[in-house]
Amino acid sequence: MGVTVYGATKAGVAGTGTRDVDVVVIGAGQAGLSAAYHLRRRGFAPVTARPGELPADATDDAVQGAADGGGFVVLDADEAPGGAWAHRSPSLRMATVHGFHDLPDFELPPPDPAAPAREVVPGYFTAYEARHALPVVRPVRVAAVRTLPDSRLLVETDAGRWTARALINATGTWTRPFLPHYPGRFAGRQLHYADYRGAAEFAGGRVLVVGGGASAIQVLSEVAAVAETVWVTRTPPVHRDGPFSPEAGRAAVAMVEERVRQGLPVRSVVSVTGLGPSVAYRRARELGALERRPMFDRLTEHGVAWGEEELAVDAIVWATGFRPELGHLAPLGLRGPGGGIRMDGTRAAADPRIHLVGYGPSASTVGANRAGRAAVNGIVRLLGDPARRPAAVPAQRS
Repeated sequence: MGVTVYGATKAGVAGTGTRDVDVVVIGAGQAGLSAAYHLRRRGFAPVTARPGELPADATDDAVQGAADGGGFVVLDADEAPGGAWAHRSPSLRMATVHGFHDLPDFELPPPDPAAPAREVVPGYFTAYEARHALPVVRPVRVAAVRTLPDSRLLVETDAGRWTARALINATGTWTRPFLPHYPGRFAGRQLHYADYRGAAEFAGGRVLVVGGGASAIQVLSEVAAVAETVWVTRTPPVHRDGPFSPEAGRAAVAMVEERVRQGLPVRSVVSVTGLGPSVAYRRARELGALERRPMFDRLTEHGVAWGEEELAVDAIVWATGFRPELGHLAPLGLRGPGGGIRMDGTRAAADPRIHLVGYGPSASTVGANRAGRAAVNGIVRLLGDPARRPAAVPAQRS
């Protein structure tokens, strides 16, 4: 079956009916792993299988969690640990990563600065899941989350169904790249940053890079070494000469928090911090790639145009960001008239059972860590301390 307390396979859960747990975590990136760690620390039992399906070496708390219908599980859509990091460009090295913070209670060993981030971070996540025996079941894709008549949540997946008393959503944004619409049609190569795999394919050409964030800077710092680049942004980028102070960080987070508190569409923390003196930024500046042009009016067959001026390019890289992956939560009706989900900390204001981590102000590695802890504290307040409440009677579901 391949079911273990951590790293369980989809084969180990398919075709076994509905599972009952206290908490389902969706997503095993930084935010999801932080939440899972804090759930274990607060006394929720890790669960990946029904009684009789657990392997002989399963831990006692996993057996108890399966027996009493409590505990928690993490459902992850990827084949292996790593979250979005596993899908990043192989050209992204640890030296050029735009900040990374250790998960709680396990430091990332000092990496080789030249090592690919898509290898280092997934390796770290793999070790973290094993070290803390986290109940990650993969690959499992969540299709929808609904409310049952008994007020529990029904989580429908391609590998069976789970019911839960609370849910922590940690699905991030990587699977929803944002491509803005512009009039016209470009006949050349176009790709979003999510599909960028390094500068080699652009050698000798002219490449238009769209976007004003850290992703655009990474692309410019690499592509400008082998090709001519043109950088365009919707608004003038804000450049920071010095280090990003804790005070400035708190102010930036507060701006994003205010938007989600009002139920407005999310802005990333990076979008309000400005561009700082990172390795990639310095390299792009040395290559003369930071001469920004305003956004074009339209696409043309051979490039882009500003009014009567047309510029021919060989490729366009859209480093235009991502949107939160929340479609599976649509049946819960959480979105408000402002277009976003109104939040109270990590909790959806309209439903105390739902917490969003790695969302809005916590969409950074340090923010994701803190959000995981905050979400679990909120769930303990909602459900009670698992160490002090009696074992639940397992529901009889088919």
